[in-house]
Amino acid sequence: MRPLVFICALGLFINSSFAQNLYATKTSDSTETVWTLLKYDTKHTLKGVGYSLSRPVHWKGDDFAKLGILLASTAALTTADNTSRSFFQNQKNDFPEIVRDFGWYFGSPQNYFMANAGLYGFGLLTKNEKIRKTSVLIISSSITTGLIQTFSKTAFGRARPSSGLNHLEFKPFSSEGSFHSFPSGHTTLSITMAHAIAKQFDNIWVKIGIYSVGAIPPISRLIDDAHWITDIAFSTALSIIVVDSIDKYLYNENAYDYPQKKKHISWNLRFGTNQIGIVGTF
Repeated sequence: MRPLVFICALGLFINSSFAQNLYATKTSDSTETVWTLLKYDTKHTLKGVGYSLSRPVHWKGDDFAKLGILLASTAALTTADNTSRSFFQNQKNDFPEIVRDFGWYFGSPQNYFMANAGLYGFGLLTKNEKIRKTSVLIISSSITTGLIQTFSKTAFGRARPSSGLNHLEFKPFSSEGSFHSFPSGHTTLSITMAHAIAKQFDNIWVKIGIYSVGAIPPISRLIDDAHWITDIAFSTALSIIVVDSIDKYLYNENAYDYPQKKKHISWNLRFGTNQIGIVGTF
């Protein structure tokens, strides 16, 4: 029963996120059939995945510089792996179990995609264009980040903290789960969903609330000793980059007919002597 409760809670969170804007959203032409809309959305989902995965081919100097900063920041952050692990393990006994459970079920692929299917199904049946577009953005971004993190987990073969091995212990292409730490699958999925939904709102407090819920799975994975802080940081950056890339594609293609929101949060990588991480500027 516990998984069902959390799936329902996740679905309630997603659908309630759109409640305040639901009736202000333009619906599709009533003459369009559900089947026609489904084919249209499927086409743009697949094209969105193809667009995001093919971006490196079109990268220029600045893009490679940003990649270099991301990799350098991740490498530098490894100095905080053991310290952060000790901190989160010290909070383990005081961390609410229900929050840990929510973090696990939220980031689990089967629950995640069931919730997304429910969200998209609602948008499709009501022909609500905003919900359909957001679902396409979530699904296409999730497929992209899912493919990247699945390959990377095996390719890097980084040891999990719970394995008892060093944070710089690697066993590339290992089939053992204890060597699938980098990056974090729970984090990529939860941040992908949170960022895609938050982009649909102007109200900064709504955004903060959505990002706060999205942060629960990454924190719970640290509490569960399943990932290092660098796994979480890299996965967060990856999710934001992919969502923004596909959102830009959908907008440029005029795939969905509603105004693009003004950019209220600018995400940047910060790397210096006393700061490493991802900073959102309001």
